[in-house]
Amino acid sequence: MSFERGLVKIIFFGTPYFAKEILDFLFAKKVQILAVVTQPDRPKGRSLQCSPSPVKELVLEKRPELEVLQPLKVSEEWFLERLKKLGADLYVVVAFGQILPQKLLDIPPLGCINVHASLLPKYRGAAPMQRCLMQGEKATGVAIQKMVLKMDAGDVLAVSKTAVPIDMTFGELEKILIALTKPLLLDIVRRYEEGIPEATPQDHSLATYAPKIEPEQTLIQWDQSNLEVHNQIRALSPRPGAWCYCQVGEERKRVKILSAALSVEEIPLKQLKGRKIGCKHGSIELLEVQPEGKKKMNAPDWLRGQKKILFM
Repeated sequence: MSFERGLVKIIFFGTPYFAKEILDFLFAKKVQILAVVTQPDRPKGRSLQCSPSPVKELVLEKRPELEVLQPLKVSEEWFLERLKKLGADLYVVVAFGQILPQKLLDIPPLGCINVHASLLPKYRGAAPMQRCLMQGEKATGVAIQKMVLKMDAGDVLAVSKTAVPIDMTFGELEKILIALTKPLLLDIVRRYEEGIPEATPQDHSLATYAPKIEPEQTLIQWDQSNLEVHNQIRALSPRPGAWCYCQVGEERKRVKILSAALSVEEIPLKQLKGRKIGCKHGSIELLEVQPEGKKKMNAPDWLRGQKKILFM
């Protein structure tokens, strides 16, 4: 396949909210998108009703004429053949959710680029924002890389950085990185109109990894330091939410802790003093919670309505 200089024809790969926001921006900037690839509809919520991804919902709302492809596996032959027939110049991948095989990466004449929510080579993998917050990083950013078969190991086309305050949550960081990505990606797409831009190889010896968050990693372990507990809470807020069991009267219930503050006050492990809970070292002060079966609320309002709470 060959590429003629001019407006780049793109196929966009993406699935969650982060990708949806980027795609919406590209629509607004009149980027020429031939088709969108997203994950298959999945059961969601208590009803387990099959629902489209945020990216598909956006396409149905704003560009219903646009073709949406939802392969169970991107290695399927029907899907690869359809990509070839569409004849795009460049594939743009933003939090898609599947690893792209080499035979797919080889299809577009300008290659494939990926938006990754970290400063590569740090935090390669599925959960860079959450892992960065769990580790208490003071800075992070986004990187746009040329895709290769090895996960997040491609040459870097551009980066944009941001500071990470100690109380920043995953939800807050996600919005900041979306805002950084929009102009950065648009600039890279425009550069591809002149051909394939130069990029900087990563120093693979500095690579760290950010595996996906497993369900068991959302349970708060109070025998950690207050800083470790605090970082876990903010890394998982607002979703999926760090949680613990507590005894409320005669009932054992789950409660998500969505927001907390560090406290140097030493309190016995798991004991509640006012709004503070004792950790291995120091304590945390509850700010916002979501009790089981209820909406999120301010911690003082929740605590005021309980006669006795024992954290477990």
